[in-house]
Amino acid sequence: MRMPGDIGGIVLHYLDEGDPGGAPLLFLHALGTDLHLWDAVLPLLPPGLRVIRVDLRGHGRSPCPAGEYYMGDLVGDVAALLDRLKVREAMVVGVSLGGMIAQGLAAERLDQVRALVLSNTATKIGTSQIWRDRMEQLRAGGMAALGAATLARWFPRRFHDDPAFAATRARLLSTPVEGYLGCCAAIAETDLYESTARLRLPTLAIAGSEDGSTPPDMVRETAGLIPGSRFCLIRGAGHLPCVDRPRDFAAALTTFLTETGHV
Repeated sequence: MRMPGDIGGIVLHYLDEGDPGGAPLLFLHALGTDLHLWDAVLPLLPPGLRVIRVDLRGHGRSPCPAGEYYMGDLVGDVAALLDRLKVREAMVVGVSLGGMIAQGLAAERLDQVRALVLSNTATKIGTSQIWRDRMEQLRAGGMAALGAATLARWFPRRFHDDPAFAATRARLLSTPVEGYLGCCAAIAETDLYESTARLRLPTLAIAGSEDGSTPPDMVRETAGLIPGSRFCLIRGAGHLPCVDRPRDFAAALTTFLTETGHV
């Protein structure tokens, strides 16, 4: 089922699939991608789940407001969508930017979040200056100015001949400049350390051994803030293991779904 939702003046595009009565599983994608980032993972998951994917503001088929965004905007978009769909106690799976939003959502709306899967993310990614410099590059040269360096951080070189690499590259380069800039601004000013350290819910953290954006130690440190969390390292994976190691990613997620009684 494909539909838009008019939420706070912003129409977010999302997919709500699977068993309407099943346990909800919400997927939040990375900067410069869209809800199709999860395409290779979904067929590998157990049946009976209600699977919700969303295009974040400024990405995919969602609108692209002008100006800088705040992390609170991105968290609020997702919270409002879940309210509209009457979803409570979802397992929220977020990668990179999506993982930051997942942490913020759990801190603000624990009624909506039963468990977290934090993939290739952290409480703070990079420095404000790094993101501001990237924004200047983007303003000067468009998405093409960032494409090669971004993909080099995301994927091991041996994966660059894979069709999934080409598809991810195409989605990155088609991301609206305003949307990418807005989300860069949100990441630049975000540090979730204190709120994430207060979380007490089942959490799985996933890292890729070849990740050039959020190295394994960064992901492990984030997991260590949440008592009882699990850490999974996918060897050979880059920043987006849901793309370059979907079977390993799905296996780790399925184990966690089972252990937490979500299936």
